[in-house]
Amino acid sequence: QVQLEESGGGLVQTGGSLRLSCAASGRTFSRYAMGWFRQTLGKEREFVVAISSVGIAYYADSVKGRFAISRDNAKNTVYLQMNSLKPEDTAVYYCAADAMNTVVAGHASYWGQGTQVTVSS
Repeated sequence: QVQLEESGGGLVQTGGSLRLSCAASGRTFSRYAMGWFRQTLGKEREFVVAISSVGIAYYADSVKGRFAISRDNAKNTVYLQMNSLKPEDTAVYYCAADAMNTVVAGHASYWGQGTQVTVSS
């Protein structure tokens, strides 16, 4: 069983930056791939980025070059550094944990509660 808790969301102006964190419980964190998804009201959840247990990252085209994922297995935490933010990045951001292909497909077994990111124009 893995429990995930996101933090770091907030309000930022266009072009600004935020860093999200996702803290995981459990001693097997390092075995899981981790991912970030986002969702706005009335839309389907959207894949943002995932990182494998060995640190290989896979990004959605919409965030390549602006977002960076990293993980600290000693702290059971995954981070999402978001730069050059745009109003269209506004969403609730969720982290997820499971095998890499399962995370990327959006079918992860474990999900956090989400953190709101709002980018003002």
